[in-house]
Amino acid sequence: MSRKIVVPFGPQHPVLPEPIHLDLMLEDERVVEAIPSIGYIHRGLELLVAKREYPEYVYIAERTCGICSFIHGMTYCQGIEQIMDVDVPPRALYLRTIWSEYSRLHSHLLWLGLFADAMGFENLFMNAWRLREQVLDVLEETTGGRVIQGSCKIGGVRRDIPQENLAGMAADLSPFEHELGELGTVFLKDDSVNSRLVGVGHLSRDDAYTLGAMGPVARGSGVAIDIRKTGYAAYRDLRFEPATETAGDCYARCAVRVKELFSSVDLIRQAIDRMPEGEIEVKVKGNPEGEYFSRAEQPRGELVHYVKGDGSKHLVRSRIRTPTLTNIPPLVKMLQGCELADVPIIVLSIDPCIGCMER
Repeated sequence: MSRKIVVPFGPQHPVLPEPIHLDLMLEDERVVEAIPSIGYIHRGLELLVAKREYPEYVYIAERTCGICSFIHGMTYCQGIEQIMDVDVPPRALYLRTIWSEYSRLHSHLLWLGLFADAMGFENLFMNAWRLREQVLDVLEETTGGRVIQGSCKIGGVRRDIPQENLAGMAADLSPFEHELGELGTVFLKDDSVNSRLVGVGHLSRDDAYTLGAMGPVARGSGVAIDIRKTGYAAYRDLRFEPATETAGDCYARCAVRVKELFSSVDLIRQAIDRMPEGEIEVKVKGNPEGEYFSRAEQPRGELVHYVKGDGSKHLVRSRIRTPTLTNIPPLVKMLQGCELADVPIIVLSIDPCIGCMER
């Protein structure tokens, strides 16, 4: 006769790169229910709007997450710019788009490496991170920072990329894309990898939509939602379609991220080819008065920065909703009925960023 027991999973676990905590109710080796606990590393970043003037808060917003820091800073800036009716120069919008897509490459390659490591494929892990180093080198060369860039500001960007550097970046994309193809082939075609992913952690299209899944989690279940299609930054001028899969399992979510690597390379190439001349920033005067929901597509899905100002140098409110938070309910659904040995793979398949979620 089987009996139910509760096994804690996290916040410390050899597989977890992030301190997520779940209480797993097991019946033999099968997960009956998963109960998440959040707030383990809450830092109180949103309260700092009372202590930092609104232009300085860009640096706080960026430090919400070390993996997608640039997109956090850009999303915050977009909100303030909308409140203050700031017209950002086109060249700055294109530079923001290029750095956003390099951030996406950085994040997805980091995740692919961690995913391989969770399955015990150390060589695959090292190859993914070897390619990630090339992305970080470009970010360091163009912004001055490998992880926290600090290049986005209200009204534009702090740094320009000279034309000769853009030409060099474009030339490097083709060999980089070839190496991505070799890496992606292993993740998508290798039998050992597929045996750990196919049919594991299933999330139906209806459940993904109803439970509010975002990013690759939603697109892996056939929900073609991508905030870049709303046309913020320079995306309105670039051609791309959201990468989707329909199987809704760990393999599908992995396949979506592999496809997005090539989509990001293509978007960077388009942005470089169409880069307009001109200024990279405009002077911003006054203080924000009003409120705005700013949205952007993080590597993990839709990011929302709500900002509200009362005409003073300090914001009244800053509120951040990250895609990991919206992907927790779908994760709980995926875990129901799975084997205990598959829990780490399923958890990692949503690419959890707990520092981002808990701020």
